[in-house]
Amino acid sequence: MDVRIRNHVTVTGRAGAPVVMLAHGFGCDQNMWRLVVPALERDFTVVLFDHVGSGNSQLSAWSRDRYGSLDGYVEDVLEMCRELALGPVTFVGHSVSAMMGVLAAAREPDAFAGLVLLAPSPCFIDDPATGYRGGFSGADIDELLESLDANYLGWSGAMAPVIMGNPERPELGEELTNSFCRTDPEIAGVFARVTFLSDNRADLAAVRVPTLVAQCSNDAIAPPEVGAFVHARIPESRLVTLNATGHCPQLAAPEETAAAIAAFAGALG
Repeated sequence: MDVRIRNHVTVTGRAGAPVVMLAHGFGCDQNMWRLVVPALERDFTVVLFDHVGSGNSQLSAWSRDRYGSLDGYVEDVLEMCRELALGPVTFVGHSVSAMMGVLAAAREPDAFAGLVLLAPSPCFIDDPATGYRGGFSGADIDELLESLDANYLGWSGAMAPVIMGNPERPELGEELTNSFCRTDPEIAGVFARVTFLSDNRADLAAVRVPTLVAQCSNDAIAPPEVGAFVHARIPESRLVTLNATGHCPQLAAPEETAAAIAAFAGALG
């Protein structure tokens, strides 16, 4: 199977320049990066793609067995790096894709020049026994998933504005709602469970490539404690708090987001 078709890979920017690979989160596709790309493609080769089951990916490639955990997505990322012969890439993972980057870099560190973890969360569920705050109780997540299963379109309309934040800019929430609604409900249900039930806290310490943790100043989905936790667990990582609010800074504050990515990737040489 051609990964270019499977993941609807798009390559733009400066040929021969350092490579930045942009990975979208749950319910989205590569179009979510469109406001960031123009600032990056001046100095980098920029690789965009859709996770299988999202956007213009090859839907026939999706199966519950492969994509019922992060492993299938991680293998897709590694296959794209290998088959496209990209060389070491700076992988920018938004939300759940941040943990895909963590797992991929732990498995094949030579494929990565660095990681940018944008609004990451290794575990969305609070763990009172260890003092970890993920932002949600187990009951919260159960209710969220039950609501999604019962009425996906209604769930999308209610949740997307919460995820996006920025209520004074309702067009952003509407864009995310529409993105959610373009996703097949069965695929969305499986991906939601992968996103909200995965616990990758123990995987963070295995990262040995330069890492930037970029969190938002006010994010209802990934509170500041989560970014601090990720930073503390990844050796020699850097933490930056963006002025952006909400969980999707590539839409809410694209200039600031692109500047953070470019400064980090450019410094890697």
